[in-house]
Amino acid sequence: MKAKSLFLLSAALVFGSLPVMADEGLEAPVPVRMVPPKFPPEMRREGTGGVVTIKCTIDEKGNVTEPQVEKASNDAFVQPALDALRKWKFKPAKKAGAPIALKVSIPIQFSISDD
Repeated sequence: MKAKSLFLLSAALVFGSLPVMADEGLEAPVPVRMVPPKFPPEMRREGTGGVVTIKCTIDEKGNVTEPQVEKASNDAFVQPALDALRKWKFKPAKKAGAPIALKVSIPIQFSISDD
């Protein structure tokens, strides 16, 4: 019998929408520590997955600041996604070699798969 297991894909960063252009000398932030979100127990029991997209700023020190939910497939995933993202750490974005703050959108995916 197959056991139902929990699979969290929390590292799907959306930097494709950033205006990263070589001629501008802009480098995107790079995650160096990603803490997975806690899957809400009620959603796990129901076998329900979802995604929360959070817009935030990665500051000059690589910290996540000003997180705001852009959209969520289910409100039950919002707080766990925010709690996890606040613990993430990045190598900051750089422009002309100097660290800069940059706004990004980060989708945090909650998925359940069968093993």
